Amino acid sequence: MENKFLSTNLNPEGLETGGYRIFRHPILVRLTHWINAICLFVLLMSGLQIFNAHPALYWGQKSDFQHPLLSMGAERNSDNTLIGTTNILGYKFITTGILGVSTGTDGRPTERGFPGWMTLPAWQDLASGRLWHFLAAWGIVFSLMVYFVNGFVSGHFWHRLVPTGDQLRHFGPSIWDHIRLRFPKGEEAKQYNVLQKLTYILVIFVVLPVTVLAGFTMSPGLDAAFPQLLTVFGGRQSARTIHFLAASALVLFFIVHVALVLVSGVWNNMCSMITGWYTIEPAGRDNREH
Repeated sequence: MENKFLSTNLNPEGLETGGYRIFRHPILVRLTHWINAICLFVLLMSGLQIFNAHPALYWGQKSDFQHPLLSMGAERNSDNTLIGTTNILGYKFITTGILGVSTGTDGRPTERGFPGWMTLPAWQDLASGRLWHFLAAWGIVFSLMVYFVNGFVSGHFWHRLVPTGDQLRHFGPSIWDHIRLRFPKGEEAKQYNVLQKLTYILVIFVVLPVTVLAGFTMSPGLDAAFPQLLTVFGGRQSARTIHFLAASALVLFFIVHVALVLVSGVWNNMCSMITGWYTIEPAGRDNREH
């Protein structure tokens, strides 16, 4: 649905001197967007709480405590104070205050993987972390189901997320425009650009399914029902590592997404995801938001 309406505060003489508004996001798209955002935030914080119960990653079926791919912990230095350390592929880094050792709820240095302000709940509580994690997981599953059904029925999904041949041919210039913080105006801004479409497809059809399936593989009950999962992921510990890496990719996507919203016009982007209406800037203006 892309009915155009001239905005009362924009010059109505045309694209070169004024802009107009389009109805960009239907109510179900906006609603599922914000539900997914909240659920992903809860999943991240509760997931870090679960990770803190054993802040290390391995490859294979069993834990190899002597050769972790990644581990966070604490050591005593010469004056007997705690220092946080993070080991990645055998290389050790001092990360006191961020990873390994951070200030506890009692105000004293405490050994833990991620600091309390990044976890849900803030104190060490594995059971509560799992409850929050599963609650948010089901929330995002139902939200995505609604999004997919609505998108396929209405045609919104194919129209908004599948790149056109012309967009694919201009993939390189689109990357260069993003590097220079130059964003589409005029008719180009009526739809997502090729980088947005390909990123959303990658997240929706690759990163999210891998995250979910790897999470399932960590469940002994589901492994018993679907032993193929262990084969696909190379073991329970491998699945835990893949789950962590895929979740990290989602965090990176979230950070880049928010950054681009801020630099490309935070007010216009936020209004479109709250009200559905998006203002198309004239193509004749500088492509950089001010």
